[in-house]
Amino acid sequence: MDAVRGWRAVLALLVTALLGAYVIGHMIGRPGVPAENPDRAAASRADSPPAPDASAGPTPDASAGPVEPPVREAVANPAGRAGSEVVQQPFIAPGRPPLPRSPTGPSGSRRTTGAGYVALTFDDGPDPRYTPRVLELLREHEVKATFCVVGQLAEAYPDLIRAIAADGHTLCNHSWDHDIGLGSRSVREIRQNLTRTNQAIEAAVPGVRVSYYRQPGGAWTDRVVDVAEELGMSSLHWAVDPQDWARPGADVIAAVVTEWTTDGAIVLLHDGGGERQGTVNALRDFLPVLAARYHLDALPPGIELPRRHGVELPLNPGQV
Repeated sequence: MDAVRGWRAVLALLVTALLGAYVIGHMIGRPGVPAENPDRAAASRADSPPAPDASAGPTPDASAGPVEPPVREAVANPAGRAGSEVVQQPFIAPGRPPLPRSPTGPSGSRRTTGAGYVALTFDDGPDPRYTPRVLELLREHEVKATFCVVGQLAEAYPDLIRAIAADGHTLCNHSWDHDIGLGSRSVREIRQNLTRTNQAIEAAVPGVRVSYYRQPGGAWTDRVVDVAEELGMSSLHWAVDPQDWARPGADVIAAVVTEWTTDGAIVLLHDGGGERQGTVNALRDFLPVLAARYHLDALPPGIELPRRHGVELPLNPGQV
């Protein structure tokens, strides 16, 4: 009787060991997606801004509220860039917005990159007079940027859209016809407008993913942000606005950008919508200054995540 009980105990131990080995092996090798991306959660928590310093004076975009700080989870700097900090940035993928909504931007739109790099953005193009000059200067200084293009112009100048994409810049939806009042229209009208613009961009560059939307005039509403998110786009506001659209002169534009740009800022500029030679001249002046101070990069386009045994591999330096 004792021998039978002994064998049963041995058999139970063997079964328990085999089950444990199976579970551990399955967890190590499975390619499943985690329930929540901890990097995304960390970025969302880090959006809460500190109390503003009243003695510092207003910024060019003070009416939009305080600037949220970038995510300050430091990682190794693979580029070895002096004076810059490469920080964690949420992964992005089809079917979900690249960046979480911000508590400080209008209607949840983003005013910063959510990381340590600075993003130059160019609105209202493409324009055959100025977009090629902007591209040439960015190429000269090896800087990537984000171009918020108008659908009508994307359809009219597909070669310029292709040139922007070919240089590695990110494309952003800026509505079909630069309708400042778009956010107050029906959900159906907003969806048609944004979809038509994306289709014009995709017709010029097949397979491109448009992951960002910028409302003309910064006239954000919850409705337009909701529709943009439904279409897989995060809404981009800005932290620095030199008001180059008003043509204050290259010196003023350059001074505002160099003085007010900080880590993680999204900078608003224009390569279309009117006479933009002042912006081109200012870019020539401030681009080397900014590039020496900060890491300048395009907002990342939405792409599929590479996977190996359930591990999400880094896509770009600082993206972990």
